[in-house]
Amino acid sequence: MTSVGGGVGTGVGIGMVGYAFMGRVHSQAWRTVQHVLGGPRPELVALCGRDPHGAAEAARKLGWGSVETDWRELIRRDDVHLVDICTPGDSHAEIALAALAAGKHVLCEKPLSNSVAEAEEMTAAAEEAAARGVVAMVGFNYRRVPAIALARRLVADGRIGTVRHVRAQYLQDWIVDPAFPLVWRLRKDKAGSGALGDIGAHIVDLAQYVTGELLVEVSGQTATFVRERPLPAGSDPSGGLAASGNGTGTGQVTVDDCAVFTARLDGGGIATFEATRFATGRKNAMRLEVNGSLGSVAFDFESMNELWFHDAAEPADTAGFRRIQVTEPDHPYLSAWWPPGHGLGYEHAFTHQAYDLLAAISAGGEVRPTFRDGLQVQRVLDAVERSAADGARLTPVAGVPAAGRAS
Repeated sequence: MTSVGGGVGTGVGIGMVGYAFMGRVHSQAWRTVQHVLGGPRPELVALCGRDPHGAAEAARKLGWGSVETDWRELIRRDDVHLVDICTPGDSHAEIALAALAAGKHVLCEKPLSNSVAEAEEMTAAAEEAAARGVVAMVGFNYRRVPAIALARRLVADGRIGTVRHVRAQYLQDWIVDPAFPLVWRLRKDKAGSGALGDIGAHIVDLAQYVTGELLVEVSGQTATFVRERPLPAGSDPSGGLAASGNGTGTGQVTVDDCAVFTARLDGGGIATFEATRFATGRKNAMRLEVNGSLGSVAFDFESMNELWFHDAAEPADTAGFRRIQVTEPDHPYLSAWWPPGHGLGYEHAFTHQAYDLLAAISAGGEVRPTFRDGLQVQRVLDAVERSAADGARLTPVAGVPAAGRAS
């Protein structure tokens, strides 16, 4: 353990593994949450990364009190009460299982793991640990976007009636250039899958969260457009994206570049999904629309402080989608922030996530999404991969009865 300055007082001691993109965002949330939303105070006790110099520099920049280079040592620390896992998916299961066994609360980035078997083992361990007061949560941060939380409230309150259709997209373009290097997200042994697991997992979770229903069968296709890429220069122990491919030689891309699939909800509705990292010109375009028997809701992350709502009961001469500016104090999470009309950004969803997790730890209760919710998403991703591989028209999602319900 290396000290980098900063005292640790009373509160919930956080130990974070990984310090690349997600680590930076999580750090911002831990630094901010108590000052704005209140609740238990997180103490940024220790940051863990295999590169001691890189980890020490990140700790100083991001506000962590000390550095570990072995996550096992991080878990052994008495001043670490919660382990925040921000590493590639191939290490999620090992770290989470060890943390839960040690009685540590766990926040694990999505997708929960790289396989259904790992996710099942993690879920069983989390549910056993819950009986001992240990809280485990998977990091589907978009649930905490106020407009998405409002959409969930409207659907749960029956404002759109019976769900008939869901259409969801997550569009990016960061690997369109064939010269972009073979980073870890393009390797199945590290990432588990490509666009399907990286961004498709988000829209699967949001579709189930907003509708309150589970996906029970799917039919999918995947494609890899660039099958060989330059090897990145050096290595990044924190799992970050390399900026350019200056290594020697090339390597095989072993994940999908895009995935499209249809699905059936357990309430009888139909859904379509598209996840791609080849939508040229789209940087982080996530869209969700839910159509029901009495109305519809629609969301576009590029306008994340807005929700579009249609009430089919309105007279035809004035009916139509209307824009709700989701900045009012009675909208989810917003009473603690700015005056109406002053929007939030990407990082605030992580602050809300941190608050909900800390509140659950303080109250000794459950917080969603649980590891079981993460397992359900993993089962959907697995079914899509199996359908794409087999050319099957419909592939059941394992472990989900047709009459099952999400919440």
